[in-house]
Amino acid sequence: MHTVLAPNLSVGPTWLPLAVVSVFVAAGWFAYSIDRQRPAQLLGHATSASLTFFMLASVLLLVFNVVHKQEAPVDLLRSAAALWVTNVIVFASWYWRLDAGGPHGRNQMTGHEKGSFLFPQMSLTDEKLAAMGYRAWSPGFIDYLFLAFNTSTALSPADTPALSRWSKLLMMTQALISLTVIVLLAARAVNML
Repeated sequence: MHTVLAPNLSVGPTWLPLAVVSVFVAAGWFAYSIDRQRPAQLLGHATSASLTFFMLASVLLLVFNVVHKQEAPVDLLRSAAALWVTNVIVFASWYWRLDAGGPHGRNQMTGHEKGSFLFPQMSLTDEKLAAMGYRAWSPGFIDYLFLAFNTSTALSPADTPALSRWSKLLMMTQALISLTVIVLLAARAVNML
């Protein structure tokens, strides 16, 4: 997504985020392949943190460029859309990585009692889950992507409440970023009229 941003909205050269993320992903994959779970998990967090940094820096540059009217409307719209989609993906990754010990931790648990999100499936009995074809249900990345998408569109959780303080703070941050991008676009559109 970083490559479709207007040049003034990128931190450093356009290849920099891809290079940083590639190094973390490759190192994380290697650590995982030799069964080093903790280093792989930390490298995954470093990947998400670097993506978050580049996204936040670009959002701040978007605010600056809208205020100073330095970007063409088409470039602004394309960049804002890319940042909005990046916001959804980055926060879905954070939720997936942090909830109940991350994907590896969730796979080792029999339930989801230590989770920071209450998914609708968690309120169903084992019999109901079995009748629906979900014997051992556990949230996957798509569940967290749906949560992040709803947070960015509705600016609130739709069907999955946040239970822990860290998850509430992350959801507030995600909604604030989404609201900033949407309000800036609306303000710029009104200004062009």
